[in-house]
Amino acid sequence: MTPTRVAICDEVYEHLVFDDRPHIPLASLPGMASRCLRIGSSREIVFAYRLESGLGHWPNRTRPCRRQRAPVHHIYDVACAPARHRLCTGARDGFFTLNLTKTLQANRDILSAGIKKLGFQPLACEGSYFLTADIRGLTNEGDLQFCERLVREVGVALIPLSPFFKEGKPDNLVRFAFCKKRAVIEDALARLQVYFQITPTVWPTPRARSSNNLPS
Repeated sequence: MTPTRVAICDEVYEHLVFDDRPHIPLASLPGMASRCLRIGSSREIVFAYRLESGLGHWPNRTRPCRRQRAPVHHIYDVACAPARHRLCTGARDGFFTLNLTKTLQANRDILSAGIKKLGFQPLACEGSYFLTADIRGLTNEGDLQFCERLVREVGVALIPLSPFFKEGKPDNLVRFAFCKKRAVIEDALARLQVYFQITPTVWPTPRARSSNNLPS
């Protein structure tokens, strides 16, 4: 019997699950194997950023597929030889993705603890390499204005989440990316610590200020 409803499953972070939690594909649930189109990505699996062609899995059929272009992503359509080699090696040797997951989990823990001390309210992060946080304890601004201020005055870039919503709400959430070297995360936390220690607890509107005393 041909299914009349199909689930398109974005599972690009299936290997980046933290705290020993299992990833449970929707296709593994009873009756769903023939109804799911699973989409993976080499970039998220082994950090092969120049290899954007992922893998789409359809019942009884596996074929390469290319992700759709989206305005919030910068997509590379070429796969250089080193990137292909990295993907094949990572897919063959499970230790690579396992070690990557452990590294990212440690980065998440450091970042979450650090921003919580500064007044951010981090949300639970069980996978991927993004940490979402509530900014209402730090500012009355919207997320766009808040992120623009931090880039301009601190040199730390966050991702405002309101553009992902049709109505632009909620606008009190920002996203940190911790797919960085530990030193970069620690430097960002140091910059934010210096900045928020000498600014009001709640900042109502964007203002210009010097950042000469920030860590180099």
